[in-house]
Amino acid sequence: MPGGDTAKREIVEHPGAVAVVALDSEGFVTLIHQYRHALGRHLWELPAGLLDAEGESPVDGARRELGEEVGLSAQWWSTLVDVAASPGFTDEVVRVYLAQGLSTVERDHQGEEEADLEIHRFPLSDAVSMVFSGEIVNSSAVGGLLAAREVVEGRASARPADAPWRDRPTRFAARGLR
Repeated sequence: MPGGDTAKREIVEHPGAVAVVALDSEGFVTLIHQYRHALGRHLWELPAGLLDAEGESPVDGARRELGEEVGLSAQWWSTLVDVAASPGFTDEVVRVYLAQGLSTVERDHQGEEEADLEIHRFPLSDAVSMVFSGEIVNSSAVGGLLAAREVVEGRASARPADAPWRDRPTRFAARGLR
C-alpha cells in the first residue's frame, strides 16, 4: 500500500468470459432477456458465457456462446472492448466481440440457467437508448453496445479478434479449478 503499509484483500477469482454484439446487415443487435438472481430480476444482456472449456480461445468461446444462446453464427469477428466487472474484489474481465455476417444455426440449450432466456432483436440505436434510459445495466452489454455504435459510425476502430488480452483472468484456471 502507499506508505509501505500492507492490507488484506479477498479476491474472487474468475475464469474470464466473453460477450458478443451480434450485428446483422440491417443494423439490428440480438439481446437476451435473462433472470439474474443477484439483482432479483430479468436483465437485458448480450449473448455471453464463461471461458471454461480447456484450450478454447476466447473468440472460439464467443462463437460457441453465440450458437448456444441465440442460434447464430458469424463470418467476421473483431474485438470491441475488455470490461473489468468490479476490479475492487474480482479479477473477472469480459472480452466483448463484434460479430457480423450472421447466419442461423441450431441452438443448443445448455440447462436451467437458459430455461427462460428470451431472444430479441433491436436496432443498435434503440439498444444504445436502452443503455441511457437504465434498461440495460449489465456492464459488458453497456460497454459493448456503446463501443459497437462508435465503430459502426466510424468514430472508433475495433481490434482484431485475436488482439492481445492483457487482463485476461488466469489464476483460477492455473489452479485447475474448471
